[in-house]
Amino acid sequence: MNRRTFLCGLTLGTLTTPFVGEAQQTGKIPRVGVLGGQSPEDSPAPPILALRQGLRELGYVEGQNIAIEWRWAHGKLERFPDLAAELVKLEVDIIVAATVPGVQAAQQATRTIPIVMGFVSDPVAYGLVANLARPGGNTTGLGVPTPEIGGKRLQLLREFAPTVGRVAVLSDPSQPSISVDLKGTEVAARALGVQLQVAEARSSGELDHAFAAIARERVAGIVVLPSTVLYASRARIAQLAAKHRLPTSGWTREFPEAGCLMSYGANLPDAAHRAAYFVDKILKGAKPADLPVEQPTKFELVINLKTAKALGLTIPQSILVRADQVIQ
Repeated sequence: MNRRTFLCGLTLGTLTTPFVGEAQQTGKIPRVGVLGGQSPEDSPAPPILALRQGLRELGYVEGQNIAIEWRWAHGKLERFPDLAAELVKLEVDIIVAATVPGVQAAQQATRTIPIVMGFVSDPVAYGLVANLARPGGNTTGLGVPTPEIGGKRLQLLREFAPTVGRVAVLSDPSQPSISVDLKGTEVAARALGVQLQVAEARSSGELDHAFAAIARERVAGIVVLPSTVLYASRARIAQLAAKHRLPTSGWTREFPEAGCLMSYGANLPDAAHRAAYFVDKILKGAKPADLPVEQPTKFELVINLKTAKALGLTIPQSILVRADQVIQ
């Protein structure tokens, strides 16, 4: 069961006037550039693709009254600056960037083209916006309060396995948001009396080494921190977690769908869908600096019951009834 997660502070506007301003007067259709981490060839249904449906519901049809320039980093963060520069050269009207690395690259490439964040970790902490109510500059969109959510994932993992005393945190040190993402997990670990062991993987090729290190530390579970690379490698993470019989928690539903035990976090396709609202408002003349950044008010818990049984875990009924989806 999916839940719509974002506040609708303003109305979505009418469907009869999909865009106004200079583009309409000249007969030129607006052009939106999108910076995505994973392409449809890299990963089935990347969450950012939900932007297309959101735009369609607002009356925009790709190729008819709007053009979308899709650019994919294919899981390589170092590609974002060149991709952002390419979109600026194309003179797109708006850039939509799904994650922190994409937004940072877009901001470095332009201070004038409006930028819409897709599902960015703590945009204030990373200086992407001045504040949530009045972001300032040329950037607005959706932001996720990562530290609190990271702590909640650890808490849930502890509920699944109450005897857990030592947990590994699988992180990508090349991810710009790593320090913020780790902070909430560390705070929750101290409150729960859980010891953390940080394991790092900058690429899928480093995962075997990371899991070997985790196994040596005799941890009882794994929390995976947000990362473009780790998202792309979720199936491999699930395989290694099963091999070492370790309950593993991710930040989005694609992890339990790939075979990990659970996930807790915002619904990323819903966030990308909601990003269309910001695109629409900006094309109709709104300034990014005046559009408040939205945050989710609800988060989804997804549990893979098949994985739980394979690990010999009995999920408490109190948790199952709270789950938004249980994968049998």
